[in-house]
Amino acid sequence: MLHIKGRVLVGPDTGDAAGDVRDELWVVDGRITFERPAGARDIRLVEGWVLPGLVDAHCHVGLDAHGAVDDSTSEKQALTDRDAGALLLRDAGSPADTRWIDDREDLPRIIRAGRHIARTKRYIRNYAHEIEPEDLVAYVAAEARRGDGWVKLVGDWIDRETGDLGACWPRGAVEAAIAEAHRLGARVTAHCFAEESLAPLVEAGIDCIEHATGLTEETIPLFAERGVAIVPTLVNIATFPRLALSGEVRFPRWADHMRRLHARRYETVRAAYDAGIPIYTGTDAGGGLAHGLVGQEVAELVKAGIPARDALSAATWGARSWLGRPGLTEGASADLVVYDADPRADVRVLTTPRRVVLRGRVVG
Repeated sequence: MLHIKGRVLVGPDTGDAAGDVRDELWVVDGRITFERPAGARDIRLVEGWVLPGLVDAHCHVGLDAHGAVDDSTSEKQALTDRDAGALLLRDAGSPADTRWIDDREDLPRIIRAGRHIARTKRYIRNYAHEIEPEDLVAYVAAEARRGDGWVKLVGDWIDRETGDLGACWPRGAVEAAIAEAHRLGARVTAHCFAEESLAPLVEAGIDCIEHATGLTEETIPLFAERGVAIVPTLVNIATFPRLALSGEVRFPRWADHMRRLHARRYETVRAAYDAGIPIYTGTDAGGGLAHGLVGQEVAELVKAGIPARDALSAATWGARSWLGRPGLTEGASADLVVYDADPRADVRVLTTPRRVVLRGRVVG
């Protein structure tokens, strides 16, 4: 049994409004209660500032720069996220079977989007199902059944004929595929860097866009009107200049485009926030990027001009609600992170958790 004492931030209010900030909670049989247990013995006291387990809404457990990895490497990835306080992961595409993680009480909870679905020769080798538009509906249906309520498309990638980013799917194909996913109870998200791929996907009914660096003053109102969320992955977008340098000899138009998208990344995210577009944290860990960076991603959102309270919500209360998972509520699984200082005052404390509690056990 645990007694968590200090300032328990159960909701997004920045003050001490009743119900949003509590002084304590207890963990009994792995679950949260705000009522003091009668006759309790052997209680471990944990003190500090408390948040729900952080959410990395775009990562890839079971994947590295070359494709699927073995279970030992997947375990290390999941443990790295856990120790950083990321206790709920939306795996935005992986060719590896990581279902065995669900049986491990010491590893984060994962919401899977199945395997990426990409156009033939239009994505990173060994990552995705690479198919043509006539097969998109069938593959989306299969991944909707395989995943945990999400399907991941690759919406745009470098087109070698034009030498620049280009949309991967005709409008009719994505409309039919998204409709099929929704019929099966799954939501759809898509990797998108460029501008031109966004409007057709949103108009086709997509639920989320990853990266969304191509948002403009023309498409931002469309996202806001339809309530389409974005996961900006700013710690990944920071790598764009390096990627551009590596490819500029062969694809100079693409390299220039990537640099321009990078240069306006903070402006893009702030404009999306100002328009009321839902924004959630994701790191894109697991490809060429390390796991355990969710705290840095929150700090990047703040750097983009999002208020600290809302940047925190993008990784905690708001993100959990969006993904249909509980936070610090009565009877919920005790998945929480404890800090030495108030994360509302300085989100940088998220990178140094004092204690990590998963399923009611102190694991870090």
